[in-house]
Amino acid sequence: MNSLAPLMRKHQTALIQHYQTRMRTQHYAALQAIIDCHTPVCGSLTYECHSCSKQQRYYQSCGHRSCPACQHRTNNQWLDRQRKKLLPVDYYMVTFTLPFELRHFAWNNQRWAYKTLFTTAVQTLSKFANHDKQLKVTLGMTGVLHTHSRRLDFHPHVHFIVPNGGFSNNRRRWKQKHGNYLFNGNALASVFRGKFLAAMKQDGLHVSVKTPRQWIAQCQAVGKGEPALIYLSRYLYRGVINERNIINADNDNVTFRYQDSTTKCWKTRTEPVLRFLWLVLQHVLPKGFRRTRDYGFLHGNAKKIRQRLQLILRVKLPVENKPVKQTPNCPCCGLAMRFLGFVRYKPIIHR
Repeated sequence: MNSLAPLMRKHQTALIQHYQTRMRTQHYAALQAIIDCHTPVCGSLTYECHSCSKQQRYYQSCGHRSCPACQHRTNNQWLDRQRKKLLPVDYYMVTFTLPFELRHFAWNNQRWAYKTLFTTAVQTLSKFANHDKQLKVTLGMTGVLHTHSRRLDFHPHVHFIVPNGGFSNNRRRWKQKHGNYLFNGNALASVFRGKFLAAMKQDGLHVSVKTPRQWIAQCQAVGKGEPALIYLSRYLYRGVINERNIINADNDNVTFRYQDSTTKCWKTRTEPVLRFLWLVLQHVLPKGFRRTRDYGFLHGNAKKIRQRLQLILRVKLPVENKPVKQTPNCPCCGLAMRFLGFVRYKPIIHR
């Protein structure tokens, strides 16, 4: 397996020189974090075997959400929280995509564009749910922002996992639609377009005359929801590429594989190493921006509403098991080792 950190460490200077006009604070921070991950810079933990007195040192992870070498536990924790909210109903994945003509604008106004992408998409779904004859409810939604295509090009879009239904206005019964259908994708796209462009005009942002009239929104059934949650969890806290998909890195070129969204076949893409590293770094989000958000009865503050809903639908809640703190085993005798201490090295100041 080809690791991302050695590539960034080797080409760090050249990468900054080549892309410094496009790099922002979050890119420098992510670059350095990935390079420092599992090295003495992040600090070390020391353990000792009680039986044979052998000592073992382990270097800490960087903890950056774009690092593919760590954050596995955080990813699983998010997935476990979402699984506890699953209901015994059908689920839909609704995707809203910014058109190609607005990607340059989105890149130069990332915080505004991503926030508005979430806001207008939620407003669109809420409007459809409130006006639907079978529903007229407030939906529960989990949204996840993706800024990349499977080829790692800049392609901002947001996915929403939406249960089929919601509470009635008096919050006494569950209402849902019949059949394997939620909302029409073309109708969603039309309303989403109007709301996004209206938000641009309201904030005094220029709307290009080349902005297309046809935008893309997709609404598809995904069964009981868990497979879609697993798919979305892959890109929450571990960057946009799995290091196992980097299949070759030599002669200043990098080849990685990706699965085509239409054919489901695996394809490869080869780029010069600096171009490849930028393909990865460009998707680092602005500092503090949350990639995933919950709405309606799936929001973190709606626990009481969700409990009432689970009683109505007779949901069998999973038993919560407290995580057991694990210690490494001795490489010599195989017994559990005891923790001696943690050392944090003086951090290097980077731009």
